[in-house]
Amino acid sequence: MESSFLSSEEYDERAHQLYNEGRFDEALDVLREGLSLYPHAVELHVGLGYARLAREEYAWARRAFDEALVLHPDHEDALAGLGETLLRFNQVDLALAAFRRVLELGYDDDIELMLQCGRALFRDGLIAEAQEFFDAAVVEAPEHAEARALVGYCEHRRGNEAAAVRSLRRALELDPDFAEARVYLGNLLYDDARFDEALAEFDRTTPEDHWDELAIWRTIELLQTYKRIPDDDPDLRVWHERLAELDVAPDPLDALLDEIERAAAETAEKDARAQLELFGAMLAEVAQRQAPQHRVVLGDGREFVGTWEEIVQQMRGQRGTRPGSDLREFMQSEARRVAALTGVPISASDAESFVRGSASAGLLRIVGEAPSS
Repeated sequence: MESSFLSSEEYDERAHQLYNEGRFDEALDVLREGLSLYPHAVELHVGLGYARLAREEYAWARRAFDEALVLHPDHEDALAGLGETLLRFNQVDLALAAFRRVLELGYDDDIELMLQCGRALFRDGLIAEAQEFFDAAVVEAPEHAEARALVGYCEHRRGNEAAAVRSLRRALELDPDFAEARVYLGNLLYDDARFDEALAEFDRTTPEDHWDELAIWRTIELLQTYKRIPDDDPDLRVWHERLAELDVAPDPLDALLDEIERAAAETAEKDARAQLELFGAMLAEVAQRQAPQHRVVLGDGREFVGTWEEIVQQMRGQRGTRPGSDLREFMQSEARRVAALTGVPISASDAESFVRGSASAGLLRIVGEAPSS
């Protein structure tokens, strides 16, 4: 690299370009070379911290940000980067102090910095704290569509559904092509049984706008229900093709690394939990043997067998709902949907009532108990 005459600013600019291109290793090399010549260049230490953070080298990232803050204690980018890094170590109070120092220094007019701090807090589940930064961005830039949408995401996570819908609608007024916000809004409307409004939002997206199977299944369902589109229609085929793309098998190396990570986590807890897990497994086995097995058949001929709870779980799976979603939420959502479409109320108080109510509504048949295994 012919860099004998590069200034520290030029090193920083070159590393920043590589970082934006996702070439973190090369950015790191440039920053190291720059720091060998300019060890007191604050921007190079800050850049080094973000490159380390991108490479998930959190201890090294913290060291880089700390060194930057020794040279410039109130450097806003170093404070934000340190806050992100501290969250990785679960040092929430210190992270919040770093982020709020950015606000105290008057950088609430730096929209991208506010969004960076807010996103880091949101990812860590600190929703109220994240909204503080997103709200600051909206105050400074009320026409910023992404900031409006991020406020909406926080309001939803905090249970303020009406406010979330208003924020997302405003974001889409500012940027009608903001697909992420439109998909999110469609899901909120669907959950509230406002199916025609949900379809209006999903209908303005393309399959490529979706990275979550849930909204795709909902789009397919609403297109069939409200527009009477048959299964073999090309308008539906593209959505099914997108589902197939999202269901691609994981990369073997990623799967191996995931397995190693899971095994390490299990080993760390194994000694403390071994007896408890053994006892729990024995109880579960006894309960499984004693629990009556039922069989239901859907209108399309699909058959589910198990306890009432297991049958509802299988119904949830065939509806395309996220496997980790709460079973009661699924039953409540389905009950609202069926009531809106058919006028027949279904109890969602427990799995058995839900299944029997679905049978009364003509959605399935209960054909008896299956033989115990």
